[in-house]
Amino acid sequence: MYHINSYYNAIYNVIHHKVNNLKKTRYLTLKITVFLMLTITAISSYSQKYNKPPLLSASTYQPLLVNEYQDLKDFWVSEKLDGIRGHWTGKILLTKNGHKINVPKDFTEHWPTTPLDGELWLGRNNFNRISSLVRRNHPINNSWLDVRFMIFDLPHHRGDFTGRIKSMKALVASSLADNLFMIEQTKGTTHKALQRQLDDLVAEGAEGLMLHHKTSLYFNGRSTKLIKVKKYYDAEALVLKHIQGSGRNTQKLGSILVRTIDGITFKIGTGFSDKQRMSPPPIGSIITFKYYGKTVNNIPRFASFMRIRKLPQLTTVQK
Repeated sequence: MYHINSYYNAIYNVIHHKVNNLKKTRYLTLKITVFLMLTITAISSYSQKYNKPPLLSASTYQPLLVNEYQDLKDFWVSEKLDGIRGHWTGKILLTKNGHKINVPKDFTEHWPTTPLDGELWLGRNNFNRISSLVRRNHPINNSWLDVRFMIFDLPHHRGDFTGRIKSMKALVASSLADNLFMIEQTKGTTHKALQRQLDDLVAEGAEGLMLHHKTSLYFNGRSTKLIKVKKYYDAEALVLKHIQGSGRNTQKLGSILVRTIDGITFKIGTGFSDKQRMSPPPIGSIITFKYYGKTVNNIPRFASFMRIRKLPQLTTVQK
């Protein structure tokens, strides 16, 4: 009898062990499945990709570019805003690269169905703040209260730029949205007056100016009739290496070795705060730098770090 009981007990233990293992396996499988579903949902909420919108791009101001004009009376002049460019399709808001921007539900509630080209803006010298908001998976309503969408063009309008200005004014005037504005456009006069206006605005914290010829039509590509005017040029480069500093920057970043899109390699050692020298732009990141012309070897003169250009890499920022 003892042997029979031992036999049944052994069978019971084997079956019980297998059932427990099966339960654990199913439970683990369920946990993994739920985790993957949540992860995919979180990622897709930000990185949902649409077709890159067809946008008009500006050329850089150079005397040779505008020397055919005796004056600038045929140009409209506006401030160049340091924000995030946005393309409103009439239903959703996209970055210039075609990624959906997650905004609070009521942010675009009263926006028109007309496609708009503009800038998400928080005021001068607030690029990092607006960039951070745009990159969030889940927008926080209070953080968007001061964000304005500054319209500067109408992509589907078939008229010239003067006609588009009239349409933008009418559109904003008839809108119930309190976050929809049009960038002020004024008539140009002379190159000397333009430089004075540029100096005054830059002294107040502006990034620069935009020139838009009155006959310019909207198309997908770069136009010589849309010109950005700055006191300096800016460009982007890939960070290749960190170089340790000396003197007051001992144990900190001294400079970074970078490479531009056209293959020019050089160092940038200015423009960094002490905090940035302790935590420099990661190797492999894309930065924006400013410079004042180029050498005969095509190397940017007096290059200075401005910021990490995070938006093109779509780095996800969690709440």
